[in-house]
Amino acid sequence: MKKDTHPEVHPVCFIDVSTGKRFITESTLRSKQKEVIDGIECYVVHCDVTSDSHPAYTGEKRFVDTAGRVEKFNRKFSRSRA
Repeated sequence: MKKDTHPEVHPVCFIDVSTGKRFITESTLRSKQKEVIDGIECYVVHCDVTSDSHPAYTGEKRFVDTAGRVEKFNRKFSRSRA
């Protein structure tokens, strides 16, 4: 392999903002904040959505009010009979 062509990889701790769960891995990302975890200095990156909080991974069902939408459509586009 050629030298100096690949980016540097560092230990990184991704923290899910909504659940607080930590994912420790290696990444090319850096941040100003560092934390020592299990004796290893890691960069800390805060994430809004991870596999711990995303509905596709958690199986969380989101209710969509389709009945309300249909009624709103009918009210808006119904013709008044005179």
